[in-house]
Parts: sequence; structure tokens; C-alpha cells
Amino acid sequence: MSKKTIGILVGSLRRDSFNRKVAQYLSGLLEEQFDVKFLDIANLAMYNQDLDNESDAPQEWRQFRHEVKALDAVLFATPEYNRSMPAALKNALDVASRPYTDNAWSGKPGAVVSVSPGKTGAFGANHHLRQTATCLNIYLMQQPEAYIGGIASAVDANGVSDKGVQDFLTRFAAAFAVWVNRFTT
Repeated sequence: MSKKTIGILVGSLRRDSFNRKVAQYLSGLLEEQFDVKFLDIANLAMYNQDLDNESDAPQEWRQFRHEVKALDAVLFATPEYNRSMPAALKNALDVASRPYTDNAWSGKPGAVVSVSPGKTGAFGANHHLRQTATCLNIYLMQQPEAYIGGIASAVDANGVSDKGVQDFLTRFAAAFAVWVNRFTT
């Protein structure tokens, strides 16, 4: 039996982002049980319904939709920009949810981890993403919630270095694995 595939979307496009380091740590915890694939959202053209037809849809939209459809589950790692998720992440959600009758996200289990140098752990972004995921029929894991504040002191050049954060992410990854395995493909 083949492994289920989890797609990881990182909302921060910054090369050395805290969210990418957390996502890479989680990937390492999940890859023994699952195939883990990072989905690149940096080059997706902004969604424009005028282009969403068979002759004009950008190739990167078509490719991204195909990649999302092939996933068994999704994991989002997001920072908070102005009390919401980054535009690149929202755009990725929009692109793969179209056309309206062919939502690539629908029915997939998922989870959100939000990461911030601030104390609130990107709470606003986490909940805005959850609101959008509900509309897109993504079944997000409810517990444990993952708001990681003060991340700047919990990572170094090699990734997540804080033992407490590592322990929390280990518990989060274990719960997410159970959540994903509750769903059939």
C-alpha cells in the first residue's frame, strides 16, 4: 500500500522564513509515515476570473490545481500579515478552488500552524485561514491548535532549535498523522 501524500504550503515567501523552518521540521517528523511535498506558491499569478477558461488560464494555475488534486492532505504554515494570512497563501487557496465546480481542496484533511516573532503566534492569520478552509471544504484538525509565538528565539540557521517548540511540534505532527489517517483516499 502506498503512502498518503501531504502537501505543505508555506505562506511566507521569504527565503529564510521562520514558517519554512517550522514546516521543514514538521516535514521531517511526518516523512517516515507519509510522502511529503512542498508546494511552491511564489509564482502563481493572482487569481483573475477573466483568465479562468480553457484557453487563457495560466499554465502555473493548471499545474498547481493538478498538484493539489493529487494530495491526500494539506498542512499550512503561515505568518500573520496585518491580522490575516499573506496574500500569496490566500491566492493559492483561491486558484485551486476554481473553477467553482472543481474545487481541488474539497474533502482533504488539513492542519494549520501559525508562526510569529510576536507573542500571539499569528492567531489572526490562523483563524482567517480556518474560515477560508471551511468554505473550501478542507477538514482542518481542531486540536491541538498551533500558534507559535516568539519564534525568532526558537530557531537558528539549522532550523527549529528550541526543545520546547520541538516537543510541541512532535505532538502536533503525531496528532496530524492520526487526523490524516482517519480519512480514506
